[in-house]
Amino acid sequence: MNTIFRKSMLSVAGLAFAGGVFAGPIAAHANPVDAKPVAVTVQSAAPKSEGDQSHISLNDEQTANVKAIIAAAKKAGLPERAAVISIATSLQESKLENLGHLGDLNDHDSLGLFQQRPSSGWGTPEQITDPAYSTTAFLKGLKQVDGWQDMALTDAAQTVQVSAYPDAYAQWEQQAADLVGQHWNS
Repeated sequence: MNTIFRKSMLSVAGLAFAGGVFAGPIAAHANPVDAKPVAVTVQSAAPKSEGDQSHISLNDEQTANVKAIIAAAKKAGLPERAAVISIATSLQESKLENLGHLGDLNDHDSLGLFQQRPSSGWGTPEQITDPAYSTTAFLKGLKQVDGWQDMALTDAAQTVQVSAYPDAYAQWEQQAADLVGQHWNS
């Protein structure tokens, strides 16, 4: 939870408590009021999706890669938010396809679900094209980002990936969240 939000909530709670302490005895002797339920909107702890959202239909290979990413997040003891960030990142980088070398279309020596580069220290080509390994490597980088749990998805992903298109990850947040919701407990 970010510091500003936490301080705001503590301030509101403090005012509510103080109001109850001072008004409580008075209100206890007041005439009864017709009490009716009031709708209250609660802010979610997870950041909201940013901007326009993209969506693709997944084939069996892509669905298997979603499940591999979720399994790696669970194995690392990380929450669903880590899987959402990982899947959105992979949707942007490879559309959840475990890409090998693409010849002239390749971005340098980028490979796998996350387009990680052996020359940048992500691992060997064999390791990077293993979904469990590449996800674990991504998650290791994510865990090193202070406050990643409360960051906008695109900021957390960009801090790990260092992409030329840092804002592109956000467009996949809703589909990634839907996929995690669908497969987390399966």
